[in-house]
Amino acid sequence: MLKLTKKADYGLIALKHLAVHGPESSSAKEIAETYGIPLPLLSKILQKLAKNGFLVSEHGTNGGYKLARDARDITALEVIRSIDGPIFLTACFTEHGYCCHTDKCIVRDPLQKVHEGILRLLASITIGDMSSESPKEPDAAKPAARLYGLDVTPVV
Repeated sequence: MLKLTKKADYGLIALKHLAVHGPESSSAKEIAETYGIPLPLLSKILQKLAKNGFLVSEHGTNGGYKLARDARDITALEVIRSIDGPIFLTACFTEHGYCCHTDKCIVRDPLQKVHEGILRLLASITIGDMSSESPKEPDAAKPAARLYGLDVTPVV
């Protein structure tokens, strides 16, 4: 099953929180308490997001974290990759890309299309999209991600 790790999930939650709360900074403690996330884990995630250029850390009494970029310029895919590393649907999509069944595999190509569709979908969803109160209308200029045989419209 393709599933986000808790770290990636918590990172997306924190970024959405910061996007919704605008230019004000929020502390790790505030975010952790609001969403019931363990503070030590969230602190590590926020530090990693700051190190990777998603957040700015402000020190001092009223310190905390703020988005380093506009929420509309931060995609779910880049956040997930920065926390978890590359996303792979199956082992044959890793850098080695080979298993003992590669020569006879009849599902690798269709699964590759599914994998690419998932990556395109995650790349098309921004923190800004997640933070808007009304669902985003599909952009007519952008075709919806098409997974092998299925039309998938992003749910925001």
